Amino acid sequence: MAVQTKADLLALDEKDFAKLKALLSDIDEKTALTPHPDDGVTIKDTVLHRAHWLGLFLKWRRDGAAGKEVHTPAPGYKWNQLKAYNARIRETYKDVAWPDAVKRLAAARAKFVKLIESLDEEELYGPKKYDWTNNWTLGRWAEASGPSHYRSAIKYIREIRRKTS
Repeated sequence: MAVQTKADLLALDEKDFAKLKALLSDIDEKTALTPHPDDGVTIKDTVLHRAHWLGLFLKWRRDGAAGKEVHTPAPGYKWNQLKAYNARIRETYKDVAWPDAVKRLAAARAKFVKLIESLDEEELYGPKKYDWTNNWTLGRWAEASGPSHYRSAIKYIREIRRKTS
């Protein structure tokens, strides 16, 4: 169930990011670059994907707050085109080194937390604050972009490790 307060969102983010960070702490470069046998996605790809999506959330909120048009998930893409968009993300970041991937995730997460800390309850959980959020609150979008994404990364990384070891 989705959290419904800023304090709960920040606590969930802290808890789930700590789990992801702990999992990543013992992954070496060779392991990080080993592709999943079913889809070819690596742990490095997964980490950079999460960093990228945190950046998307920050952009959506920034553009929405400025009254600009918000493109979710991204300009030129619809939600049913995520496979193609995610492939583009992997291509964009293919030359990023493993240690830099982890640093990018930490930096994106720090910006995400800073933004959440700066927002009040009304902006995060008030109804219909932004048109682009549809029936979700901004806080629910934040949860999907942060903690929920960390949890799915943990699950996927464990699966990659299990299938490639």
